[in-house]
Amino acid sequence: MKNPMLEVVSLLLEKLVLFSNFRFFSLDIPGEEKGWKKFYEVNCFLRGDLLEVPRTHLTHYGIYLGDNRVAHLMPDIMLALTNDKKRTQKVVSNKRLILGVIGKVASIRVDTVEDFAYGADILVNHLDQYVKKKALLNEEVARRAEKLLGLTSYSLLWNNCEHFVTYCRYGSAISPQVDKFFEMLKIIIRDQRSVLASAILGLVSIVCMGLASYTTFPAIIIPFCLWMVA
Repeated sequence: MKNPMLEVVSLLLEKLVLFSNFRFFSLDIPGEEKGWKKFYEVNCFLRGDLLEVPRTHLTHYGIYLGDNRVAHLMPDIMLALTNDKKRTQKVVSNKRLILGVIGKVASIRVDTVEDFAYGADILVNHLDQYVKKKALLNEEVARRAEKLLGLTSYSLLWNNCEHFVTYCRYGSAISPQVDKFFEMLKIIIRDQRSVLASAILGLVSIVCMGLASYTTFPAIIIPFCLWMVA
């Protein structure tokens, strides 16, 4: 049986990751409105290569399958709205992506290199420098990716595009981006000013909204937990 408190904490952390990685009104990602088409020399990619697309606020990953095809995990709200493959197979726009993240709807899909990269530069097997595991043989990497094609749930913390490619290439689903976020969160939590700030906010909520379980309990338990782990 799932712990409701853990589910709430997990949800809050996912929203924090979302806000720390996305700017809703100014996504610095080349979009369809900006003429993002760019030529890529696909002959330099090998089947099973891990392709990485660095962007201002996040990094997107995929596995090259050969013949100008890339498998990647992509959030897409359209998957929850229709079964029409002609519509869902179109390039995922920024709005569809963000709503897919919020709705936790995604698929591991195959796109061309151009559609996958969305006009950004591509790094090849860049994660090999940071992941402390030996990469599997390229053919095994590609086969793992092909077996996972189709609908999947999405979670910024537990099942994102980085988890997908690291499972395929290294045999373990990990996310260095999420690890960095948790390290940053630890620094914030361990700062005793966070305890003071949360206590003040708790008192303000009680003053403004009155004494009630939904205001008093968080006002006490959050500063206490921060104080204990600081």
